[in-house]
Amino acid sequence: MVVMGVSGSGKSTLGERLAKTLRLPFADADDFHPPENVRKMSAGAPLDDADRAPWLAAMADWLTARAREGEGGVLVCSALKRRYRDRLRQASPRLFFIHLDGPEELIRERMAHREGHFMPASLLRSQFADLEPLQEDERGAAVPIEGPPHATEQAALAALARAGERP
Repeated sequence: MVVMGVSGSGKSTLGERLAKTLRLPFADADDFHPPENVRKMSAGAPLDDADRAPWLAAMADWLTARAREGEGGVLVCSALKRRYRDRLRQASPRLFFIHLDGPEELIRERMAHREGHFMPASLLRSQFADLEPLQEDERGAAVPIEGPPHATEQAALAALARAGERP
């Protein structure tokens, strides 16, 4: 599964919780960025599709390996655009997306209190502008983030159960 959403929406927090609860391997998309992408974002510049191509390919390789091993996994990744999700689905056609959905003001506030992350809050507006919500033909569900982390986790587990996934 992929936990998706804009920066600061709680992807890593939820992804780590789901991986622990479901006893699945965990990966964070931030760890797949080549150094030049990290430098670019740290300087306040948004990535373009050419920047994202090797990043998406590396994550697709991780998903393919998890599918080949038959164990699944939890990947946290912005996956803002349909074409990025389609690229990840090429690696794992039954991929389920959990879109962490919340108001920009709440996420901006959360980002202001976050330390040690290369993504500045100044890029949040561009992420919301790029965001293409899940479409009806995509396997996945939008999960609200306004509550505490355990409530978000319960909503995600319920969405997985409704879809016939493993919880």
